[in-house]
Amino acid sequence: MENNILNEMDQVDPNLRDEMLAELFLDQMMNNFQKSKILEKIDQSLKNKDKEAFFRLTEDLKSVS
Repeated sequence: MENNILNEMDQVDPNLRDEMLAELFLDQMMNNFQKSKILEKIDQSLKNKDKEAFFRLTEDLKSVS
């Protein structure tokens, strides 16, 4: 699948391609940041034995793509 995307990217205007790649990179970095923050909160909820927070945060984690 990634090869198909890369092949299609070769046919796109270089400036637009760079913009699209930068946007994909930033989206991925934001997702990684959100996941790490949620995981920290999940760890804290486990330490605090807070079941409600744990279940809410695990659902939040599932929704982060």
